[in-house]
Amino acid sequence: MHSILIVDDEQSMREFLSILLEKEGYAVRTASNAREALQLIGQQIFSVIISDIKMPGMDGLQLLEEVRKISPDTLVLMITAFGSTDTAIEAMKKGALDYVIKPFKVDKIKIIIRNALKKIELEQENALLRRELFARDGLDRIIGKSPVMKSVFEIIQKTADSKSNVLITGESGTGKDLVAQAIHRLSRRKDHPFVAVNCGALPENLLESELFGYQRGAFTGAMENKKGLFEVADGGSIFLDEIGELNPAMQVKLLRVLQNQEFRRIGGTDDIQVDVRVIAASNQDFDRIVEEKRFREDLYYRLNVIPIEIPPLRKRKEDIPLLVNHFLKKVAPERSLTVTEDCMERLCRYEWKGNVRELENTIERAIVLSEGDRITTEHLPHHILEGQLFALPPKMDIPDDGIDFDRIISDMERDLLTQALAKAGGIKKEAARILNMSFRSFRYKLSKYEIGQREDNNKEKVSF
Repeated sequence: MHSILIVDDEQSMREFLSILLEKEGYAVRTASNAREALQLIGQQIFSVIISDIKMPGMDGLQLLEEVRKISPDTLVLMITAFGSTDTAIEAMKKGALDYVIKPFKVDKIKIIIRNALKKIELEQENALLRRELFARDGLDRIIGKSPVMKSVFEIIQKTADSKSNVLITGESGTGKDLVAQAIHRLSRRKDHPFVAVNCGALPENLLESELFGYQRGAFTGAMENKKGLFEVADGGSIFLDEIGELNPAMQVKLLRVLQNQEFRRIGGTDDIQVDVRVIAASNQDFDRIVEEKRFREDLYYRLNVIPIEIPPLRKRKEDIPLLVNHFLKKVAPERSLTVTEDCMERLCRYEWKGNVRELENTIERAIVLSEGDRITTEHLPHHILEGQLFALPPKMDIPDDGIDFDRIISDMERDLLTQALAKAGGIKKEAARILNMSFRSFRYKLSKYEIGQREDNNKEKVSF
């Protein structure tokens, strides 16, 4: 619903316009003078302001100048008495949308306001189209046929239309932003804004003003009212990347938004209601940062209604050839490039710590260095050629009389856990990192196989 502010020192005119515009479906507020109007403008953003030019004290022209400073996106329609057209023309030069002369026809003022609001809506539609182009590829941009990625696709498709918040986890470079875009694009919110914010890239004081906006005069340099990104995303989705970087104060404020779907601008006194779906992402281990009291447990559960874990590239190596061919076409669509068999094998066996992002950069570099129509190992960087390879376990032949599957898997798991602890010098969190497991899963496995329990019990006995 568009909001309109009527400013006129005549009560009868305020009442007449209020009744007229409320019947048209607008939210209307009134002010008897310019000073009162400025107080209301400081509390909320109006789509249109209808103001008389001649008023005691601050007149309509002075009010217009203040509005242009405080809320430059608000359109101002001036009302003037017959014979004062020169003043009205001056108002147009200063940025007024239009003017009407008293006595005016009801239909005329309706048409002017409708045209003004159509202009606003057209600008919003253009912004939506730009955002839609940004996220247009959606699920099509996520490349993969491995079982783990098929599972991710299924979760996205099943939960896209839900109102529930989503928490996407995964290492850096795995494509968490693409998953967030896909969720939005497949939802009923797709025609509304998709707003992305990197919480770790903005200073703490700037992040609050970006998310929630501010009122004029809230701090030095706040020369006008500014909408926050939660307001911009109203009706759509907001993607909070690197959510684990939020400081405690911002965590409290975000929790309030998730609980009540409302917030206040910096320096504001009014609560602003929004309808926004929050999609958060992080490369951190939430079990650890919650346990260490660096992230609020209640906020974590509010965000983690629908968890989506994006696997690292080394755990879906069958997707590497697909990704390589995708990047060849993306970077050099005019060239018919292929990758030699030994080069592809090297790419598939390498442990990609930078995940898909590192692979894309590697392919782009190889394309630049290649002169023919083939990418070979000569075009790969030395750290891939000489670096550690991700080795597969040796192939095992099953004897005719069968095997004890559970025992073999248990022995293998126990051996890997023990090796990781040894490499980590007994530090469990480091051992979990080496095995690319969450700390909670690692502790569960240790308890399951009773690894280290005897030592821990002995330590406890000594301490007592």
